[in-house]
Amino acid sequence: MIAALFRRDSARRRAVEALHAAISSAARRPGLYTRLAVPDTVEGRFEALCLHVILVLRRLNRLPAPAADVAQDLVNAVFAQLDASLRELGVGDMGVGKRMKKLGAAFYGRATGYDAALDAGDGAALAVVLARNVLGGEGDAAGLAAYVLAADAALAEVNLDGLLGAGPPFPEPDAFAPAPTGDRI
Repeated sequence: MIAALFRRDSARRRAVEALHAAISSAARRPGLYTRLAVPDTVEGRFEALCLHVILVLRRLNRLPAPAADVAQDLVNAVFAQLDASLRELGVGDMGVGKRMKKLGAAFYGRATGYDAALDAGDGAALAVVLARNVLGGEGDAAGLAAYVLAADAALAEVNLDGLLGAGPPFPEPDAFAPAPTGDRI
């Protein structure tokens, strides 16, 4: 019986690690940076990761048990990765805790803002909050908002087995790039 518990924990840990890897991969898609104006900086990559994690957490929070446990394991894995990344960047032990608090506050603040706009189905409000958080207050986030709305809709169709099996069905960011403007010859 005890061996079964360890196997289950190990299987869940592997499933969450695979989910985390799939989310991280989606947050690194080049189209987010080249076509949807997410800054290709440490901060921009943090914002892209947060956005994708928040979208998956939204779905997990709407699914029956054991999805809430998976959601908590995912948050733990993401913040463990952020902690390790800070240490790799040379932040000392004394500074990691303070920075992790700031990252946590930023993450949950963004989750609240994104949830409010997504729950209301308000693409314009979503574009405003994405422009402020992800684009640093500069640029048009309409394409990014369309991407987030499509991702949220796709995730709404997936159950827990689908999330843990095939991974989150994030759309291709390039499909949401704004049409080029300018003079045509």
